[in-house]
Amino acid sequence: MTTLYHNPRCSKSREALQLLEEKGETIEAIKYLETPPTRQELSQVIELLGIKPIELVRTQENDWKQNYKDKELSDDDVIDAMIAFPKLIERPIAIKGTQAAIGRPPSNILNIL
Repeated sequence: MTTLYHNPRCSKSREALQLLEEKGETIEAIKYLETPPTRQELSQVIELLGIKPIELVRTQENDWKQNYKDKELSDDDVIDAMIAFPKLIERPIAIKGTQAAIGRPPSNILNIL
């Protein structure tokens, strides 16, 4: 089972979903804008990715620029921002077992299969 944090409006996310389907993966697609992750889920994703929370933020989004840009934020503050504005979460994110990958480019997700 591969979990994909997915935004159907994002071309990279759609490409990642298609790659997983072509590989015959059983997929749980989570439309994270409709069903945002909890703090615990997001923290776990960040841990699986092995990154700092800020590395998962889409810093060019207006919500980031208007509310957080140029502010000193702790890791918890950054996670709070992504929970408040799920659009800030980089996408797509694929998780299989104890491995995770950000699908930028979508082919990155093949590394965890």
